[in-house]
Amino acid sequence: MGIPNAMEPKQFHDVVMAFPETEFATSYGLPSYKSFGKFLTRLRKEDDSVVLGQVPFDEREMLCEADPETFHFTDHYKNYPYVLARLKALDVKTLRGYLTRQWRYNAPKKWLKAFDAGETLPPVPKKTPKPRARKTR
Repeated sequence: MGIPNAMEPKQFHDVVMAFPETEFATSYGLPSYKSFGKFLTRLRKEDDSVVLGQVPFDEREMLCEADPETFHFTDHYKNYPYVLARLKALDVKTLRGYLTRQWRYNAPKKWLKAFDAGETLPPVPKKTPKPRARKTR
């Protein structure tokens, strides 16, 4: 029967892309979302969980203890301020709240100040990656 109001990947994508200066990209070769050229979130295909950043360790512990059906983490994230949330158990309001933390953390201070003041801002210029030096034998 499924969970009522369960979030689907399309809805997740739409919520994430509603944040200004956000793009669908890759991180470490995996599909992800970036804001201002920095990691914002991704959907983990291996367990249908969303990666949520800027979550202090004590908050993560509390979340995982209070709602283990939604929140968890793996050894990979153990030493980082991230929590994983199962997409099907997550609601839009909660997702948007956690993404806002990471989005604001990623935003340049000057840009964020103007955004908060309601000013219309030009897009942040994208940094072009520097070409990697080729190894010679």
